[in-house]
Amino acid sequence: MASTVGQTLREILAKSSQELVEQWTQAQLTASTLRADPLKERELREQSRELLLLLRSAAQNGTFEINGPQWAAVRDFLARISRSRAQQGFSVGETAAFVFSLKEPLFQYLRAALAKDAQALADETWLATTVLDRLGLFTAEVYVSRREEVIQRQQQEMMELSTPVVQLWENILALPLIGTLDSERTQVVMESLLQKIVQTGASIAIIDITGVPTVDTLVAQYLLKTVAAARLMGADCIISGIRPQIAQTIVHLGVNLSDVVTKASLADAFAVALKRTNARLAT
Repeated sequence: MASTVGQTLREILAKSSQELVEQWTQAQLTASTLRADPLKERELREQSRELLLLLRSAAQNGTFEINGPQWAAVRDFLARISRSRAQQGFSVGETAAFVFSLKEPLFQYLRAALAKDAQALADETWLATTVLDRLGLFTAEVYVSRREEVIQRQQQEMMELSTPVVQLWENILALPLIGTLDSERTQVVMESLLQKIVQTGASIAIIDITGVPTVDTLVAQYLLKTVAAARLMGADCIISGIRPQIAQTIVHLGVNLSDVVTKASLADAFAVALKRTNARLAT
């Protein structure tokens, strides 16, 4: 019988690490939660060996409280594993299974060591279960956080791609908007336009809303803010793509666009821009 709860677990981690690594690795390789394609057997064995060494060190040097300083190396290692597997395309369940799959071989060692002491076996098994469950949950939380970062970055990149600022002519820029406008996307639109104005020194910016499905008060306010920001940078704006239904909506909403030039099409807005910049197309 172990003198204190956790002593047998410490001894198993210290004395049976090599055998435990092999059994754990084989358990992972035969599990349905592992996709072998992106993860080689040698890499999996090395990761398992490293985690067991870190678990042994943490257990020997402190309590089994995984939030403690003695477990910092374990948490850092699992965080790296989670981020790596998130990038490789593993699911959150497949990633957390790396930790949970240690239970079966570890419980076998506990049963063998404490076969004659049912209470000690229950205590050690509960302790091991608690520790591995918490580590598995930590692994899943890091994975989810990493995936959210990736999704946010992809959304940001998509917004940037969906709001290209193109130079139509010397001193004339065009910003074709497609899809729904919200506060986050409007910020990207404004930053892209202002940056391009600075880069090119353009004096006219055409904001084309032909591809914007609906215009409400919020969208109109976003457009006015973008126009105001462009003017502060020394560029005047023309809004094109004003369809009859959008014109009626703007009037109904009481949005004041009287100081902004508006046109029905991008071609009409371009013609106005050419005239304002004293440019002309040679025939």
